[in-house]
Amino acid sequence: MAEVRWAVIATVLFAIGGAFQLAGAPPVVWWAFYLACYVTGGWEPALAGLQALRAKSLDVDLLMIVAALLAAAIGQVFEGALLIVVFATSGALEAFVTRRTADSVRALLDLAPEQATRLNPGDIEEKVDTADLAIRDVVLVRPGELVGADGEVIEGASEVDQASITGEPMPVLKESGDEVFAGTLNGTGALRIRVNRAATDSVVARIVAMVEEASATKAKTQLFIEKVEQRYSVGVVVSTLLIFGVPLALGAAFEPTLQRAMTFMIVASPCAVVLATMPPRCSPRSPTPAGTACW
Repeated sequence: MAEVRWAVIATVLFAIGGAFQLAGAPPVVWWAFYLACYVTGGWEPALAGLQALRAKSLDVDLLMIVAALLAAAIGQVFEGALLIVVFATSGALEAFVTRRTADSVRALLDLAPEQATRLNPGDIEEKVDTADLAIRDVVLVRPGELVGADGEVIEGASEVDQASITGEPMPVLKESGDEVFAGTLNGTGALRIRVNRAATDSVVARIVAMVEEASATKAKTQLFIEKVEQRYSVGVVVSTLLIFGVPLALGAAFEPTLQRAMTFMIVASPCAVVLATMPPRCSPRSPTPAGTACW
C-alpha cells in the first residue's frame, strides 16, 4: 500500500535524522534526512492540498504542509519533520483501514457460490447462475457444496456450517422445514432446498449492503470537523497574517515579528484534528446474528 510505504520511509528518515542530531553530527547531515522526510511524507498531502486550493478550498492538508515548511524556515526542522511524520502516519492508518473494509466486502461477496444446481420438472438438473434463481425454484446441494440461495429444506438432512453468517462455531443440523442461508457450507448429506428469497434479498446481500453503508457513513466527529475545517483553516491563515502585519505596521522589528507569526502557524496546525477521525472498520467474521460488525 503506497500510503503505508511512504509513511514508513518518512518515519525511518526522521528517526535517522534524530539519531544523527543527538549524536552531534554536522547539521548538514541531519538536515538532509529531515528534508528527505519532508519529501517522502509530505508530497501526497501537499498535492491534495494544492488540488483543493485549485478548487478554491483551503483545507488542513495544505495548512499542515505550510506549517511544517515554516518550521524549517525558522530553523525548527525537527518540529516540522515531526508534523510530517504525524500527518503521514494518520493518512497511512486511514488508507489501511479503508483497504481492510474493502477486503471485508470482497470476502462477503465471495461467500455465495456463483452457480447452483436447479432441479427442473422430472428432477432434471441444470447448472444456473445463483443470480438467476427465482423464488420457489428447487436447488440440489450436494455434500461439501455451498448453499446457493436462502431457502427452506424440503428434503434431506445434513449438518450445515453457518459460521460465515451467524458466527455459530459448530455445524447445525438442517432437516425438512428448516431455513438455510446462501454462502453456508453443507455437510455430509444432500439437501433439496426451495428458494424463498431472491439473490438480491439474501442474508449475504443484506450483510454486504450493511457493510458498504457503514463504510460510507461518517462519524459525528468527522462530520463536525469537515464542517469547521474550511473556516478553521482560513481563520488560522488570517490570524497569522494579522500577527505578522499589525506589529509591523506599528513599527515592530521584521525578524522577531516573522518568527512570532510562524510560531503561531506551527502551533495552530491541526495535528489533533487530522488524527481525530478514522473511517469505520468492518469485519465479516464477527460472531453476531448479522455476521458483521462495524465500529
